[in-house]
Amino acid sequence: MARSKEFEENEVLDKAMKLFWEQGYEKTSMNELVEHMGIHRRSLYDTFTDKHTLFLKTIDRFGDRMNAKLAAGVKHSQTAAEALRFVFNFNINGEQGGPPGCMFINSAVELAARDEEVDAKATGSFTQLEELFTEIVVWGQESGEFTTEYEARELAEYLHSVSAGIRAMARTSVKKDKLERVVQLTLRMLDR
Repeated sequence: MARSKEFEENEVLDKAMKLFWEQGYEKTSMNELVEHMGIHRRSLYDTFTDKHTLFLKTIDRFGDRMNAKLAAGVKHSQTAAEALRFVFNFNINGEQGGPPGCMFINSAVELAARDEEVDAKATGSFTQLEELFTEIVVWGQESGEFTTEYEARELAEYLHSVSAGIRAMARTSVKKDKLERVVQLTLRMLDR
């Protein structure tokens, strides 16, 4: 008779996600995962198959969480500029209690050049964020907050590039006030 799982899958997936997010894929060993997740090695293999599959699942989990938080923050914003500030502040400050930086950026830098699956997940997340930026820019252009000198998609690509840089620098010792100045300049460039 098969034993039932003695853990909640999303709970242990969150623990693995945090460890991969902090350390990266290569630096994280199976022993660390087993210990950090609080499950037996056999349970890890039975549930997640192998380290790479587990890593891909944690990337998906990260993406789902971040997309939900960004969508909720944008939805509750009163103006397009407020929505952009929310997204950029989230890029700078991250998730409360989470490691600094962005798991997608970290993973892309570490693995995308040699791992097609990680590359696809990272570029997919970048596309989603550009779509969100496009929606915000269209909102701002229609409300008269943002310049119409450029197409919304062009501005969204620019905003995503700034966002990616901020998410990468948030992982370093760069001071938050410097990142906030970059955001302020970016917002001024969108002014009508």
